[in-house]
Amino acid sequence: MQQLRITTVQSSLHWENIDANLERFSEKLAGLQNQTDLVVLPEMFTTGFSMNAQQLAETMDGKTMQWMASKAAETGAVITGSFIAREKGAFYNRLIWMRPDGTFDTYDKRHLFRLAKEDDFYKAGKKRLVTTWKGWKICPLICYDLRFPVWSRNTEAYDLLIYVANFPERRSKAWKNLLLARAIENQAFTVGVNRVGTDGKDIFYSGDTSVIDYAGHILYRASQVEAVFSTKISLSDLKTFRKRLAFLADSDDFELHFDVEALVR
Repeated sequence: MQQLRITTVQSSLHWENIDANLERFSEKLAGLQNQTDLVVLPEMFTTGFSMNAQQLAETMDGKTMQWMASKAAETGAVITGSFIAREKGAFYNRLIWMRPDGTFDTYDKRHLFRLAKEDDFYKAGKKRLVTTWKGWKICPLICYDLRFPVWSRNTEAYDLLIYVANFPERRSKAWKNLLLARAIENQAFTVGVNRVGTDGKDIFYSGDTSVIDYAGHILYRASQVEAVFSTKISLSDLKTFRKRLAFLADSDDFELHFDVEALVR
């Protein structure tokens, strides 16, 4: 499939209220049946960016997973976004890549936001996800990962890079410019989906959800309002661009080394 239909959902969130947020997103996804291939939701879309993992975490068969499976089947699209997951006694800021047939992939946030003490409550992931859908190779990441270009580096020839986020307005300049940088350096379509509104810690989010092409052209950027936006991106255009400007072939080789003790809490 040469074209991929993407829907970004920029929304305010009910603070630490899973049921209310699932209802809100159900309303926003209504009418998308067979109209899109991929729906991208914000980071921690059921709770907001909360450190209250002990009370809010869900198992992998909980209501959020059931909701994502239901909505993926209903729309015929992949649904992706992150939520607070509990597994084997640990908590994760976990992205789910839910397909219409109920199968899914997961990615646990690698870079935990130290300024909010996220690393005190959640366990960091150690493996990047590159998945496939409709003939596209896609790398979905989470919020703070955006600041670390090595983790995002296009070593597997992915076509689409995604960041789901709760990125505050006070750092919106970084959000906008780093999304552009990641798109250009990786020669990949780049989608960043952020939330809007004010959370339970009185932090304001300006949204700025963006769709950017492989050359750094902004195809879409939302303002400070709730917005559901759909667009098509072209794989053939991407491949033509990469063939003409084959910069990825000159990328530096590198290996990632993990401090296991620091990751295990």
